[in-house]
Amino acid sequence: MGNKKRGLKKLPYGFIAFAIIPATVLVTVFLLIPVCRAIMMSFTEVSLLSQKTRFVGLDNFRYMVRDEYFIKAVKNTFKIMLVTPLITISIAVLLAFIVSQCKLKEKNLYVVLFFLPNTLSSAVVAIMWALVYHPTSGILNGFLGGIGLSALQHTWLGDASTALWCIAATIIWSSFGYYMVLQMAGMDGISPEIYESAVMDGATFWDKLFKITLPLIKNVIGITFVMDMSGVLGASYTYSTIMTNGGPNFASEVLMKYIYSIGIKEGSMGYASALTVVMLVISVTLSIISRKFTERSVK
Repeated sequence: MGNKKRGLKKLPYGFIAFAIIPATVLVTVFLLIPVCRAIMMSFTEVSLLSQKTRFVGLDNFRYMVRDEYFIKAVKNTFKIMLVTPLITISIAVLLAFIVSQCKLKEKNLYVVLFFLPNTLSSAVVAIMWALVYHPTSGILNGFLGGIGLSALQHTWLGDASTALWCIAATIIWSSFGYYMVLQMAGMDGISPEIYESAVMDGATFWDKLFKITLPLIKNVIGITFVMDMSGVLGASYTYSTIMTNGGPNFASEVLMKYIYSIGIKEGSMGYASALTVVMLVISVTLSIISRKFTERSVK
């Protein structure tokens, strides 16, 4: 009897270990070890061709400051990481509020239609929108010409002033539906009685949005903003590579694509590792700052 009791007492700890150990192993193998290896390699000069390793200290980081292409890639990454989530989450919140409050019979249909782009792979979306932006056969220029706005027709992906923002618009289109669903989930937790009382007191559509909904879903907004910022960092590589290949003249080059070019195409793994470390620091710092900012801005 005593052995059975001891076995029952040990069971929860065994179950906890069984649940935690696989996740711990996966995080260690696929996250912690690669990060530590990248940090160590960032202080070396490693070539894929020669397979020789030479310790160079902080030389990679010193060169980084003088690397004009790296600086341009960082600027582009900052632009797209700061602007895109702000617009995406704003559209998602507004559409989620409209769909939730209007009580349309076609509510589920609208949700499916808005969410549909998120089900497509990034590569498919990038190819599709590259065709939309095509200067001669693209739908966008064709539409502008059809409504008498030929003066606005443009080589969207071939112009340094518009290429990056075309990529940003594509990312927004492909992701706002996903974040709209998340915002709706947060809004569903708000009691309808709160809105009914507000209407009786003369609250308008915008009063309900800014004075009731936004304060009550501030945590959802903050979390989704950070999620989108992290997602944009990864998605920007795919869209930049397929739609513009970083051009024209590095106008749409982003940090992840530049790291790939340095590490794989040029074979300089040491410098690529140093760039990866900097990207990791930037992404973590921006996530912390944006999380704090969104928490305060909706109070």
